[in-house]
Amino acid sequence: MSTSTAETAGASDRAGAARRSGTFYRGDPGMWSWVLHRITGVLTFFFLFVHVLDTALVRVSPNAYDEVIETYKTPFVNLLEVALVGAVLYHALNGIRVILVDFWAKGTQYQKVMLWSLIGVWVIVMVPGTYFMLERTVSELFGGGN
Repeated sequence: MSTSTAETAGASDRAGAARRSGTFYRGDPGMWSWVLHRITGVLTFFFLFVHVLDTALVRVSPNAYDEVIETYKTPFVNLLEVALVGAVLYHALNGIRVILVDFWAKGTQYQKVMLWSLIGVWVIVMVPGTYFMLERTVSELFGGGN
């Protein structure tokens, strides 16, 4: 009985030391990946919820639907669309990484490499995507709108 108490105390000391040294997700990229995955999932859910509601509005009042759609053409909503695309893209890429970590025998060995790779792919896709998504808004705000 005293052996298990000593083992428990030793394990507790090691866990405390590990937490203090930062190995228990304190600022580790894996922690931020997990947090962003949850946030982007919730944001995507709320977007889909609003999308279903505004689409259903066409059956209730076509004029109200047209007014809502007109508000979606504002520069602010255009920025929100860019954020939505970024959130969905990150969530999808990180979901693939999570699947590989869970079901590929070497997934845990390469999880950091996969995380940095998905961030690279995200940037490569988002930079031109943001340009093309904001091109109309920038043109309208700063002149040259055709």
